[in-house]
Amino acid sequence: MTDRKTTLGRVRRHRSLYIMVLLPLAYFLVFRYMPLVNAQIAFKEFSPLDGVWKSPWVGLANFKEFFHSIYFWELIRNTVGYSLAKLLVGLPLAVILALVLSETAAKVFKSSVQTITYLPHFLSWVIMYGVLLALLSEGDGWINQIAKATGGTARSYLGSPTWFPVVIVLSDAWKETGWSAIIYLAALAGIDPCLYEAAEVEGASRLQRILKISLPGILDVIIVVTLLRLGTVLDAGFHQVFMLYSMPVMSVGDIIDTWVYRQGVLDFRFSLAMAVGLFKGVIGLSMVLVFNRLAKRFSGASLY
Repeated sequence: MTDRKTTLGRVRRHRSLYIMVLLPLAYFLVFRYMPLVNAQIAFKEFSPLDGVWKSPWVGLANFKEFFHSIYFWELIRNTVGYSLAKLLVGLPLAVILALVLSETAAKVFKSSVQTITYLPHFLSWVIMYGVLLALLSEGDGWINQIAKATGGTARSYLGSPTWFPVVIVLSDAWKETGWSAIIYLAALAGIDPCLYEAAEVEGASRLQRILKISLPGILDVIIVVTLLRLGTVLDAGFHQVFMLYSMPVMSVGDIIDTWVYRQGVLDFRFSLAMAVGLFKGVIGLSMVLVFNRLAKRFSGASLY
């Protein structure tokens, strides 16, 4: 009884905070958790006429169809490959950019670089496709024009299975590095300035201060961000790939989400699309749980 009164007293004292939580909590309940009831169509042969509840039950048939598809391993390879490549390229670039900006004393230069690097994040992939087409087009792309002017040969960057994965990874890094650096800049701002002052008094160089103070100071943030990215390892960027890929690069460009788009939206196979979505969700959750435990065990940093 005493514990209950103590809990009620805490709620009463912090009621303004609890009221603030109500709106986002309601959002997640209504738009995130309640729709999970309709996930049952992954185990049914969904028909819009019969509805979610009256559609015939087929068990694991939709999952088996996806697993036995001739495209299954190709889709897994492309999806996981792009996700890991983007993580391995984008994460170090974002950390390096944040470190460089934090060490920059010239405020005008710093704000200019921040604006330039943040801007691509706010552009849709439709606009980015136009930019990449102007740069990489085999006929009149700027890069190919420069190559031909200097005695080289034009390349089909967007239509070549060899170059297409490189374009995907680098264009994603170009678009998101500046935005991703924000969280590391915030973490760097939270490091006690006295540590830098003490290191400077002891004769530590700028590079030593970065390696011994800045990087260890944001290591926990880097681990948490990595864990969150691993949870979306089966999300390789639908909008980006959908805008950039074409038939010549289908073997290296097709990912799970583009395949689901064709099967679920174009062919109206909603049950199969939902089954794949559940599969992705289970894999993502498993990845987060496993790597969170490993990170907590070896580094002490974790999501919870």
